Amino acid sequence: MTDTNNFMGKGNFVWFNGVVEDRADPEYLGRVRVRALSFHTQDKEELPTEDLPWSQVILPITSAGISGLGVSPSFLVVGSWVVGYFRDGEMAQEPVVFGTIPGFNTVTALEKNEAEWPLDKFPGPDTHPYARWELFTDEKWQERHPEEFEALKVHPYYTRDIETAVSHLGNINIPTADFDSSVNADASSISASDSDTWSQISNVYNKDGFHYPQYPYNKVYASEKHILEFDDTPTYERIKLRHSAGTYMEIDKDANKTDIIAGHNFTITSKDNKSHIKGKSDITIDGRHKLFINKSGETNNNYDIQIGPNANINIQVDKGNIQLVTKEGNINVNSAGDYNMKVGGNYNLLVSGNKQEDIFGSKVSNTSGAVTHRGSTIDLNP
Repeated sequence: MTDTNNFMGKGNFVWFNGVVEDRADPEYLGRVRVRALSFHTQDKEELPTEDLPWSQVILPITSAGISGLGVSPSFLVVGSWVVGYFRDGEMAQEPVVFGTIPGFNTVTALEKNEAEWPLDKFPGPDTHPYARWELFTDEKWQERHPEEFEALKVHPYYTRDIETAVSHLGNINIPTADFDSSVNADASSISASDSDTWSQISNVYNKDGFHYPQYPYNKVYASEKHILEFDDTPTYERIKLRHSAGTYMEIDKDANKTDIIAGHNFTITSKDNKSHIKGKSDITIDGRHKLFINKSGETNNNYDIQIGPNANINIQVDKGNIQLVTKEGNINVNSAGDYNMKVGGNYNLLVSGNKQEDIFGSKVSNTSGAVTHRGSTIDLNP
């Protein structure tokens, strides 16, 4: 009769604790090589990593496990402590990992001689640093772990992000456009539209008085490089998505959204783009700004600007020219009121065709110098 004690689901349930030593699965299944305590010797010469069996990993029910649906099974890293069982029982050749075990790293266990500690190794609990910022203010924890606390203060996770946060807080007092007052040709005044400034909302990651996320409210999802936070800290709820190069998106407790883009920003919309700003909009550009309308050349793709009642269009060039050119077509100006033009230098007009003036009132021309009229025929009162 066949012995079924080692069949899956029958006989004794054989489980293990171990540490991941290799995750470069040649079959891309998310398998890992685990050195299981008591089952495998710690002597890597006697049992090299490459001779350890590949362990499959169990996914949550939110991952289908087929056709790439759900979360990829590749989050375990070398050094992760895991718990699992052997599918073949006491034979112990078909391990399956179903969970990880966070621990506590001491300073002496870290590779302190490296120029920069690897970001997957930091002193203290294995809980992600962003989920436990208050270690900086928890005096009891600091008393229990003085060496780890001192090491934390110089670890790249903290120094890098504090420096990044402070540099981003430099986005303060950014000026808006400043339009100066002046006097029209008819001696009426053109009102100024003064500049103001705006500043980025303060980032929470600043150890000089700003709020820290509080444990255990901040849920952190981290890969080796990138981070997603769902922070439920009371009265400081926020969401943050951060790229390792410094680009991030953050929504704060007041539903304010901040986008910091450390590199270039590209937005491509295949169909229509519509935007409604119910408040004010300010754009400050350090470099150039180009706008190309109707690149397709279709008819009636107009560039329409409408200003509502009681507001002006103000254009000011501090040093330079205003160039207005039509390569084909007319320039039409329709003023419902007065038309005032003030020229600080010469006024030159070149008309290739005819010029006609229809004035339904009087005309006054004052010239302090000589007046010259030339023409093949000059009719003063035809």
